[in-house]
Amino acid sequence: MSGRVLVTGGCGFIGSNLIRYLIEREDVAVTNLDLLTYAGNPENLADLDKYPRYRFVHGDVADAAAVREASDGVCAILHLAAESHVDRSIEDASAFVRTNVLGTQVVLDEARRRGVRLVFVSTDEVYGALADEQDAPFTEHSPLAPNSPYAASKAAGDLLARAWVRTYGADVVITRCSNNYGPYQFPEKFLPLMIVRALGGEPLPIYGDGLYRREWLHVEDHCRGLIAAWREGRSGRAYNFGSGDERANLELAELVLRLTAEQVAPTKARITHVADRPGHDRRYAVDASRACEELSWRPTISLEQGLQATVRWYVAHEPWWRRIVAGEHLVDRKTAHSQSPPNERPDRAKS
Repeated sequence: MSGRVLVTGGCGFIGSNLIRYLIEREDVAVTNLDLLTYAGNPENLADLDKYPRYRFVHGDVADAAAVREASDGVCAILHLAAESHVDRSIEDASAFVRTNVLGTQVVLDEARRRGVRLVFVSTDEVYGALADEQDAPFTEHSPLAPNSPYAASKAAGDLLARAWVRTYGADVVITRCSNNYGPYQFPEKFLPLMIVRALGGEPLPIYGDGLYRREWLHVEDHCRGLIAAWREGRSGRAYNFGSGDERANLELAELVLRLTAEQVAPTKARITHVADRPGHDRRYAVDASRACEELSWRPTISLEQGLQATVRWYVAHEPWWRRIVAGEHLVDRKTAHSQSPPNERPDRAKS
């Protein structure tokens, strides 16, 4: 076995997929540090309790003592813990600053103290927005120009990571990915929201004209990229991960309606346009050529293939998402930190 790694935020969407990949396909042990806030769902990894190489630690990344305890014996830290929903950051940015900024500083300090590599998992949203379809995708040399409180808090983490490399000589690699999708994604995010509403025969809410464009990357391709960045990335470097496949939100919603109709009996679900959110970025796209060249990484799952598989997963795991939609996943967390989500709105959707 090649050691033990710490994954922060491992009960979330990307974190749980990453831990599954590491346990099932890599020769490593994994410690998972997660506070189990509203989107950190222990059900995502419940079946891994039988694996001796998997350890769960309930704790906050902004708590230095918890991070130190969870980091015992690790050879690397993959830092994914973050508040990540744009709409929630607009309503109240305080949790985003605590987790995404202070929490990142605490984890950086622990990685530096132990002398282990840290992979800081960021987002393409730190670059801001591309003006139109003619603009070239963002590269790692593009300036950071975040437009939402969420993106600003992640950009702050990026800058802290850079500073820890330059000032302290810490071993840190930064990754910035395009929009992810796949199994276990919390149903407030755009694609799972479209899927579960279509399966339930409810309206599919689309912000504004629906022509906001995003680049979509299957979470498994992203997990392979994170592992490559951990093992092959150059300290102090940032790496973009994207598929090169951009779609308008409206186009994706129409595709979800078609795919869900193929999986279950057609419903009365229809697309509805709702009031736009403040400061909505028009387009994101990244140039992933550095990751392809330096990490020998390539996206392997096409959007059509990945979205078909994702719809099938949500059809097969209806009890999982229905419990979340009903808020039942928050019940009986006797040892977990309690954080109730803001009142849900029908137009809540990250795009």
